[in-house]
Amino acid sequence: MSKIIAIANQKGGVGKTTTCVNLASFVAVMGKKVLVVDIDPQGNSTSALGIEKKKLGKTIYDVLMGDADIQDAVIPTGVEGLDILPSNIDLAGAEVELVSFDNREKVLSKQLASQKNLYNYIFIDCPPSLALLTVNALTAADSILIPMQGEYFALEGLSQLMNTIKLAKVHLNPMLEVEGVLLTMFDGRSNLMQNVAEEISKFFGKKVFTTKIPRSIRFGEAPSYGLPIIQFDPIGKGSLAYKSLAEEFLTRNRDSFKQLVNLRQYKKSISLG
Repeated sequence: MSKIIAIANQKGGVGKTTTCVNLASFVAVMGKKVLVVDIDPQGNSTSALGIEKKKLGKTIYDVLMGDADIQDAVIPTGVEGLDILPSNIDLAGAEVELVSFDNREKVLSKQLASQKNLYNYIFIDCPPSLALLTVNALTAADSILIPMQGEYFALEGLSQLMNTIKLAKVHLNPMLEVEGVLLTMFDGRSNLMQNVAEEISKFFGKKVFTTKIPRSIRFGEAPSYGLPIIQFDPIGKGSLAYKSLAEEFLTRNRDSFKQLVNLRQYKKSISLG
């Protein structure tokens, strides 16, 4: 039985897609069977994992509309053990079309039910809003992982997000929990970021991941090559950070994992593959 994690924050540019793609990739490389569900009409997770959106047949849009079985839309990625339910711009109309559906908040949940025995973890990359697609993700998920940029503006909108989670928990998904809060684009030399980190820690306590994701230009470069950071820059600071996050994530879930002792050796293995 898989665990479903929605990666969400209504604020854009906080690293949702970067976290979804790279955490999922590391968890897969550590020996787990993983599915990424791209529920953002921008389809950035799809592109970041090397999938050409213009060449897609079936997508999550077709699945949500009931025009395709989920098995017909899921495709493998270049990371062993990692599949994706891809997205493209077709999904942009889903918000409007889903309004007329019965139990419109539960469409994604019903579709993912058939996949729960096929994967250890399912990560949902949500759009930067709290509209119907994100509500579907929160209804389907067991937990929510919240990336937050280590800046003052990250605190703005926090109450709105937490209120949405509370409402989803009360009315749609009583089992929903906060998986954790992840500080992204973090610079430990900045007093402001340290202060913001302290405020976030006061609010969320032990839910804040010990691992912090640093700023790195490599995160911006990797998607243009259709590669997660573990394949694009296996021994860079970004890879080391997401490796640490994956280990912390799996440890929190009391799950064993394959140790990646030497990322340099991993780099050689994928170069030869």
